[in-house]
Amino acid sequence: MGAGRRYVGAAERRARLGVRHRLVGAARAAGPEEVADALVALHGTDPATVYLAVGARLREPVKTVAETERALYEDRTLVRMHGMRHTVFVFPAELTGVVHASTGRTVAARERAALLRHMAEAGAPDAAWLAEVEAATLAALARRGQATAAELARDEPRLRERFGYAAGKPYEGVHTVSTRLLKVLGTEGKVVRGRPLGSWTSGQFRWALAPGHPELDTGEAQAELLRRWLTACGPATEADLKWWTGWRVTEVRRALAAIGVREVDLDEGTGYVIAGDTGPVAPSAVEPWAALLPALDPTVMGWQQRDWYLSPGLRPALVDRSGNIGPTVWWNGRVIGGWAQRPDGEIVWRVLAPEGVGREAKAAIEREAERLRGWVGVTRVTPRFRTPLERELSA
Repeated sequence: MGAGRRYVGAAERRARLGVRHRLVGAARAAGPEEVADALVALHGTDPATVYLAVGARLREPVKTVAETERALYEDRTLVRMHGMRHTVFVFPAELTGVVHASTGRTVAARERAALLRHMAEAGAPDAAWLAEVEAATLAALARRGQATAAELARDEPRLRERFGYAAGKPYEGVHTVSTRLLKVLGTEGKVVRGRPLGSWTSGQFRWALAPGHPELDTGEAQAELLRRWLTACGPATEADLKWWTGWRVTEVRRALAAIGVREVDLDEGTGYVIAGDTGPVAPSAVEPWAALLPALDPTVMGWQQRDWYLSPGLRPALVDRSGNIGPTVWWNGRVIGGWAQRPDGEIVWRVLAPEGVGREAKAAIEREAERLRGWVGVTRVTPRFRTPLERELSA
């Protein structure tokens, strides 16, 4: 323990999580913008996760789909784009420049270099040819407003060109120029995903030109992103910060120094909070709460070191082989089980915690399950990454 540093135990961290992540009843949000701002980013790898994560935190969840679609596709106050760890997230629009400067530029340079290398290895056309295709694609997108890759290929036929990659390796395959180029343009902040082709659970999206944002200094952007994340998720360890951002440890330490963090003691070691956030939060001051959170929810995926809210004994049932966490049941800041939706729409759940739950917890979880079914309605939601318990419960 560090001399003069305050100890923040697991119970206090859980209390902070409940309030700051808008999961406590009194802290629930009025709209999806409030949710995204509180969490910094909503995982977008599974399209349904965005809506389910918002719905779990709204005071009036019946408005989840309409309000989230308004924010994403009409007002554009939320933007779906590549972010940390080369993962698709939904961010508040005002944060897109920060995300691009802090993380996106590095990822984009790597993606473009990989595309050009793979094309060269396959004997495909060179960088000048790709630049012509890119310019024509962006011009077509500007004319159309939003378009699928197939629609853009009608305007720019060279997008249909195919090339092989990784010849002779177990993961060799064939890519179209459209698939790889649009991915690169997304990481470069030139295009974003627009409306899906189907419902809010669809994983097929149209493309649109990205909204403009100021070009920021990388160091300043990293400091701002870390400040926002620590406000939502602090205290956290250096390992948590490095994992969540995907940055090098030197970048994490530089950003920590820039925002003037304070050190605290955690069970995992040294933790960090932003200046002015060292005051205690009494767990007894936070009302009891339950939540049914979706697969890849930003809360359950918020930290690399998770023992303080997710017991290792529960992970085999709730986590797939790639580390993706499935739908979870929460009680007072701890994951205690999982849930699923059956073909008839019923929301079913199971407690895995060896100590079980009392009547208060069971009643609260039942209310959340009914609340979830009330706004999901007839829509069938199947996680993109399925876990053992979710498969069993949904059968």
